[in-house]
Amino acid sequence: MAEAVDILNGTLPETTPPTNDTLEFGAKEEKYWHMVLRRFLKHKLAVGGLVIVVLLILCAFFAPFIAPQDPYAITDVFNGAPSAEHLLGTDRVGRDVLSRLIYGTRVSLSVGFLTVAISVVIGTVLGLVSGYFGKKVDMIIMRICDVFMSFPQLMLILVVVSIVGPNTRNITLVLGLLGWPQVTRLVRGNVLSIKESDYMKACTALGFHVPRKLFLHILPNTLAPIMVNATFGIAGNILMEAGLSFLGLGVQPPIASWGNMLTDAQSLTILTSQPWLWVPPGVMIMVSVLSVNFVGDGLRDAIDPKSFS
Repeated sequence: MAEAVDILNGTLPETTPPTNDTLEFGAKEEKYWHMVLRRFLKHKLAVGGLVIVVLLILCAFFAPFIAPQDPYAITDVFNGAPSAEHLLGTDRVGRDVLSRLIYGTRVSLSVGFLTVAISVVIGTVLGLVSGYFGKKVDMIIMRICDVFMSFPQLMLILVVVSIVGPNTRNITLVLGLLGWPQVTRLVRGNVLSIKESDYMKACTALGFHVPRKLFLHILPNTLAPIMVNATFGIAGNILMEAGLSFLGLGVQPPIASWGNMLTDAQSLTILTSQPWLWVPPGVMIMVSVLSVNFVGDGLRDAIDPKSFS
């Protein structure tokens, strides 16, 4: 009662610590993410990579308005050199290379992002369950991960794709369904350390249900490493799609893909005398993968707690 009177009279010092733990925790979380953002913005390569990734996404989204010509229209100019009408020339069947390059952005980015989304969702759920429950559940999930990771990934992908058929949907599903074990192990390791913390013991003492503890208290504290892993996964899947398309087991013509555009460059004559057929898609693959990797590097450095002062 006396403290209440002192507060009303303004006699208590202003430095009295707050007693609302929820507000204090929220302030710390806000401060942490502001610090992460500030450190990320200091990483010049990461910021530049993020700008390029955003531009590629906009290019893929507005491809029908940006492409100068129909990417599937066949002209009478075969293997034409760059000109005013065709800025990057034409391919062996007379299609505009620039238009196909722009439309190829859609395929490569959609495969990269959707594949990672599938693998992250599956891997995160299984990692949370495995790390939290432990014992037999953990053993079963980890042994399944070991089985998936014991096969050469590229060989397994080639076999599965050859069975289900090469197209954009199947490539996305196969890469996504085979990429979750790494995410599962990452999440499981974080959950094993988090579930022994004091605030998780407090959640148990308060009688919180398991789904609430997993998705409202454990998952937010594992998002940082998941985000970093996802960025590198996007880059890897873009390369994987390009490689499969180059081998003829990815996106099939006439659908434009950076990988199947490189298929035309298997001839020595094209490599030496017609660089407009392979240099543009090769540069786009390199730029997109480097940009995503730079974003991942920036996130990793910004989130690393050892780098905070």
